[in-house]
Amino acid sequence: MAMATFATNRTTAGMSAGLVVYIIGAFAAWNDARITRNALSKLSARELDDIGLCISDIDMIASRTAR
Repeated sequence: MAMATFATNRTTAGMSAGLVVYIIGAFAAWNDARITRNALSKLSARELDDIGLCISDIDMIASRTAR
């Protein structure tokens, strides 16, 4: 008859640290997108046209920043 054994020396610190890193990264990406969106939103239609964008492009550009 085989007996089951359980490892009692495992730690969840690696999983917890990974989750913290993920959350910080997600927050940083969201903040970068927010800053980009705010900066582009302050430009006039003429200024956006000068850099090859239009008002409807702002959300697309900001979402690319978040990746």
